[in-house]
Amino acid sequence: MLPIASSELIQILRNRLVLVTSLIIPFAVSALFVRQHEVFADIGSLGYIAAIVMFTVAAFGLYATAVTTLASRRQNLFLKRLRSTAVADSTILAGLLLPPTTIAVVQVAAILTALAVVAGGPANVALLVLAVIATLAMMIALALATAGLTNSPEHAQVTTLPVTLGVIAVATWVGIAGTENLAWLKRLLPGGAATELAGNAWNGGVAVTDSLLLLAPTLGWVAVAVALATRLFRWEPRR
Repeated sequence: MLPIASSELIQILRNRLVLVTSLIIPFAVSALFVRQHEVFADIGSLGYIAAIVMFTVAAFGLYATAVTTLASRRQNLFLKRLRSTAVADSTILAGLLLPPTTIAVVQVAAILTALAVVAGGPANVALLVLAVIATLAMMIALALATAGLTNSPEHAQVTTLPVTLGVIAVATWVGIAGTENLAWLKRLLPGGAATELAGNAWNGGVAVTDSLLLLAPTLGWVAVAVALATRLFRWEPRR
């Protein structure tokens, strides 16, 4: 897995489009929210800022990069060459997805730490970590499903837009409006429950047991996306 991951990391650093998508866009957007945290906290809350940062990195830095990577490696027959070896399919996927996942984790940790320094830390760090892990798992699963519908890296710019814009729109809606109205709809939409969970973790004031229940919708989306990926993702036959 590690040789595949190290090779993939080199490819990411050499690809300007992927580098901009995975590093520059998430960092620029997140830096704006952190720098103007007082303005955005008045609109929503510090928990809203934490959720938006989390989803910006997860959507642009992880999801879009993962879909582009898988489409590219399938198009240039790299997946076919890997499957001609004894390496297991799960190991191949783990090696390809480890670099963008690691980059996303580092980015989220660094930006949320910066937010905590300038605006005050979260009320429950462990709960925030759970929210981040659940969100990244959901976006990885959605990336696998979307990659099954993506024919090329260029096509990925189109196929990733609905999910990328959708989860950020849901996070914005839930983060600003809260879940007092249409609570179940907001929580069942992809990203809604994770946004509320991140907000509860940062702002406090909600029982931990109630917040943990919010993991269920996000993990449900993981299960649905994995099921879709199993049907949609096209592996080259092994030799």
